[in-house]
Amino acid sequence: MSPQLRNALDLFLAAAGQGFNGYIERRARMTELARLDAKSDEELSRMGLRRDDIPRYVFRDLIGA
Repeated sequence: MSPQLRNALDLFLAAAGQGFNGYIERRARMTELARLDAKSDEELSRMGLRRDDIPRYVFRDLIGA
């Protein structure tokens, strides 16, 4: 394989990987949002959460909460 083709392939796979990583992370967060939303208010309360807190809780690592 030529160095030019190898570089082009590396760039393509790196870009595709970034998109794939984002997809996997987004899917995991959406799954967590749905899992928490399916809980009753009482179950959420035992976790120290209100329904309105779910997005902030799921994305807490991104927003510093």
